[in-house]
Amino acid sequence: MTQIIERPPMHGDDAEDPYGGQGDDGVISAGPMLTTVPRAAHPIGVPTSPNLTLAQAINRALHDAMATDERVLVFGEDVAKLGGVFRVTEGLAETFGEQRCFDTPLAESGIVGIAIGLAIRGFVPVPEIQFDGFAAPAFDQMVSHLAKYRMRTRGDVDMPVTIRIPSFGGIGAVEHHSESTESYWLHTAGLKVVVPSTPSDAYWLLRQAIVSRDPVIYLEPKRRYWTREVVDTTAPALPIGRAAIRRTGTDVTVVTYGSLVATALSAADLAADRHDWSLEVIDLRSLNPLDFDAVADSVRKTGRAVVMHEGPRTLGFGAELAARIQEQLFYDLEAPVLRATGFDTPYPPARLEKLWLPGPDRLLDCVERAMEQP
Repeated sequence: MTQIIERPPMHGDDAEDPYGGQGDDGVISAGPMLTTVPRAAHPIGVPTSPNLTLAQAINRALHDAMATDERVLVFGEDVAKLGGVFRVTEGLAETFGEQRCFDTPLAESGIVGIAIGLAIRGFVPVPEIQFDGFAAPAFDQMVSHLAKYRMRTRGDVDMPVTIRIPSFGGIGAVEHHSESTESYWLHTAGLKVVVPSTPSDAYWLLRQAIVSRDPVIYLEPKRRYWTREVVDTTAPALPIGRAAIRRTGTDVTVVTYGSLVATALSAADLAADRHDWSLEVIDLRSLNPLDFDAVADSVRKTGRAVVMHEGPRTLGFGAELAARIQEQLFYDLEAPVLRATGFDTPYPPARLEKLWLPGPDRLLDCVERAMEQP
């Protein structure tokens, strides 16, 4: 599988490296829609070490995108002076000024509406919705306008908006702070949806999202903010629209994304140690566009599939995946496609969330049922 990032030509322009190149003078040369600007020095608060947490990798990606293209703007509630609730935007206002990284009122509909207007005027907005549950007030702007503007204008107006949303549960937060909103955006044609699970993917998926001509919903698994690894910011990773096989196996395919990738890998270790079951773990990374070919190749090999996500079971993304697998791969299956998910209830109080969230036991229960099929 090649690891080449491609960006469509802009109104007939020849396709170029979307990140441009760096000359001997430390200036990044412009690709399509990129402005040549001096590379900003990393200020205090912006990590320079390659050993980054997932939160630091997002911060680094924002910094590098803003240094590459002066049209990139970062804004939202408490993102400038405070650096964000999770300090993901720390240091950006000090480096690029409060005209490019600025705080907004507590008005999510206004934040997204501003982003749409800025994109129409040629900017590249990267707004933050402070928590997943706060996206509801912005729903009309995101569904009625953000997702439809390129089609509404027959492609004449690009909508290069990347909305960052700290998402999902597992941090002991209060109501409206631990929601799984991906199904809303996936049901809305015109939106790309990506979910990193590692610091490297957090960096590169965000860089790729920011140069996209389409709006991207970038869901951040906040309980993995403190996961750490060495991030190579010079060699682009898999592009949007490609899944990653995090563990190879032969018995059951586990399809998941975001924070549950680590959970699936832990369950795979337990399955091997206790039952000698071999699980293949696929990290979707990109929910739309979806790399169904990677899923299909794995299921043809194993004959069994379990889909795992945090959100409620009914009409969750797992239902769509299970339906597609059974529609297109019916004769390759040795067992029904099963789902390990959250429950069909509102997200519970913090003391109960460990019981609500799908963990290794819930996943392995599905694996056991699949393995019992003749």
